[in-house]
Amino acid sequence: MSDSESLKVERISSTLRERTLEKMRDAFATLHFKPGQRLVERDLCEQLAVSRTVVREVLRQLEAEGLVENAPNRGPVVAHVSPDQAGQIYEIRGQLEGSAARVCALTATPDLIKRLKATLKTIRDSYALQSPVKVLAATTTFYQILFRHSKHDIAGRIVSSLHGRINFLRAVTIATPRRDRDAPKEMALIIDAIERRDPDAAVQACVAHVNNAAALAQAALVEYYREAEKELPRPSLRK
Repeated sequence: MSDSESLKVERISSTLRERTLEKMRDAFATLHFKPGQRLVERDLCEQLAVSRTVVREVLRQLEAEGLVENAPNRGPVVAHVSPDQAGQIYEIRGQLEGSAARVCALTATPDLIKRLKATLKTIRDSYALQSPVKVLAATTTFYQILFRHSKHDIAGRIVSSLHGRINFLRAVTIATPRRDRDAPKEMALIIDAIERRDPDAAVQACVAHVNNAAALAQAALVEYYREAEKELPRPSLRK
């Protein structure tokens, strides 16, 4: 399947703008677009099979989410997420998700445990299918369950506002060796602590999972930008 075909949007019940935005978010999350890459409206119109108006609306939304930047003399480009920015995002996640996990452990119900375990199974199955998009969607659902059960609505909205960049970082980490085994094991520890109604263990498991992901993401970003710099054209020394 060509790049153009893979990005085409099916015209179904949700609005075309919503479907296009979802498709673009998936493209960012699966590293279809690289940091610093120009996003040319004409090319996107052809690849997505939508109008320029829709593309412009979607690019504005992606800019608001921090996934797109408007570079001088270049127009829209894929935003860079630096290792330092990644560290800040993971620090926020650790605090907010850990707090939600604590409340979940204190107020756990059989239904909560059932939903978390079912979502974790979906994550494992998605890794087995080698489907990054499904892994990302199921992982997002896992944390949405924690935020909703804990009634930490504001925390959930803060994390949601970082959704695009979080999924970009998740895409970076799930591509690393052993993450398909380590990540589900770490998330299983979160569920186990919640099921045992151990709030301290739930926080520790959440923070450990986030810290492990942070270390992988930061190392991968350092390597990515190092390799990207090597590929930059060198100025000619000829006079």
